[in-house]
Amino acid sequence: MKQYKYKINGSLYNVVILNSNDNLAEVEVNGIPYTVEIEKKTKKQITTAFKKPAQAGSPQPEVSTPVARHSHSAGDNALKSPLPGIILDITCNVGDTVKKGQKLLVLEAMKMENNIIADRDGIIKEIKVRKSDPVLEGSELLIIAG
Repeated sequence: MKQYKYKINGSLYNVVILNSNDNLAEVEVNGIPYTVEIEKKTKKQITTAFKKPAQAGSPQPEVSTPVARHSHSAGDNALKSPLPGIILDITCNVGDTVKKGQKLLVLEAMKMENNIIADRDGIIKEIKVRKSDPVLEGSELLIIAG
C-alpha cells in the first residue's frame, strides 16, 4: 500500500494505492474508492534539442545552428551581436560605404525587432551572417573597415 499527497489547483488530495495489477489499480482518493485503468506503456520517444556533430566521412545534416564564427583578423572592425536572436534582414552589401548610425541589419530577439546600426563610418568588407541565421550574443555579424 502506497500513500501520496497531491496538491492540485490549491486542493489537497490524499491518494492511497490499495492494489494494482497489469492494467487495473484500486485506489482511494480522500477516502473515496476508485478502480483506475492504467494505459499500457508505449515505446519511449526520444527527442533531442541538439544534434551531435557528424562523424568524419559522413554527410553533414542540415541543422541551423547559432552563428559564432570569429575571424582572427577582424579584431575591432567586427560589428557584434548585442544579444542572441535571429537575423531577419540585411540592409547592406559587401563594398557599401556606411555612415555611423546607419541601419545595417535587423535582429529578432525576444519577439522584438532590433535595428543593428553602424558604430562608425566605413566600408562593409565582409558580411558573416545570412537571413534566418540564429546568432549568439557577441557573434560577429559583419566587418566594417575604414
